[in-house]
Amino acid sequence: MSSALTPERKIDIYRLLRLNRSVEERLVHLYRQGKIVGGLYRSLGQEATSVGSAFALERGDILGPLIRNLGSVLAMGIAPREIFTQFLARGNSPTGGKEGILHFGRPEEGLVSPISMLGTLIPVMAGIALAGRMQGKNIVAMTFIGDGGTSTGPFHEGLNFAAVQRLPLVVVAENNGWAYSTPFRKQTAARSLADRAAGYGIPAETIDGNDVEAVYEASRRAVERARAGEGPTLLEAKTYRMKGHAEHDGQGYVPREELEDWSRRDPIDLYARALVATAVATPETLAKIDGRISEQIEQDVAHALASPAPTPENALTGVYAGGLPEFEPAIIRRDW
Repeated sequence: MSSALTPERKIDIYRLLRLNRSVEERLVHLYRQGKIVGGLYRSLGQEATSVGSAFALERGDILGPLIRNLGSVLAMGIAPREIFTQFLARGNSPTGGKEGILHFGRPEEGLVSPISMLGTLIPVMAGIALAGRMQGKNIVAMTFIGDGGTSTGPFHEGLNFAAVQRLPLVVVAENNGWAYSTPFRKQTAARSLADRAAGYGIPAETIDGNDVEAVYEASRRAVERARAGEGPTLLEAKTYRMKGHAEHDGQGYVPREELEDWSRRDPIDLYARALVATAVATPETLAKIDGRISEQIEQDVAHALASPAPTPENALTGVYAGGLPEFEPAIIRRDW
């Protein structure tokens, strides 16, 4: 257990882990009832990676999650009721009912929307890190990528650019063993995702992605390096996707014994036992936290279900950028 975290912050981490799991469990129920618009991509078994990494960021830093990083979004302060209105495509959701799942952002609060084309967020977040530097802001940008996404062009281009420019960027590669149904061994001849960092001349660490404090500590070191001007870091979190690619995926391609082995390494159960073993919390304390979360979720789901559907009048609101001021030409021509 880490000495860098106070008991209070360790309890905060547990609350976020449990909130992540509980929100998704309720989303599964809503999905099976036909109330979720679009798909549902769970992070079952991967909560520690999302929560532990984002927990290392400071106010003013920028996070770019993927659709399986709900825990990181909660760690950035987004309320569960906003998550439920978003997935239910309500008019008062973060996107006004125009989008589902985690496809929303709040840049003013440090949250950038996921991008469906995997790998693309890395050059985007590198650009944000560069912009922060040019504006004199000592910020750190963090984003995620799956093991399959590390095979895309934008992953390499974005990480190489960040390395050359020594940008304050932390890339968390979640190696959960499967790129949809393709196992890791069929994606790369490298022994690990962390080995790829050597090609860019940047540091890397491989960590147990199911140990939330190990994730936090590695992320904190990477964030500190970035803030000190030492450039980007690639973190490989070895974890496991305990459900299919999405809720509709039966995961029949996964060996049953593999699932059983990883189920014994559930990140929330591991952390709860560690907190009790080190006298940070008692089982009763954790049970009370679980109970309060359940009550909160009931209220938030009721709020989301009672929320109005989007109106036709707002269908195009926020879809297109506003016009330029009259005094500023749309096209500036220069004579070179």
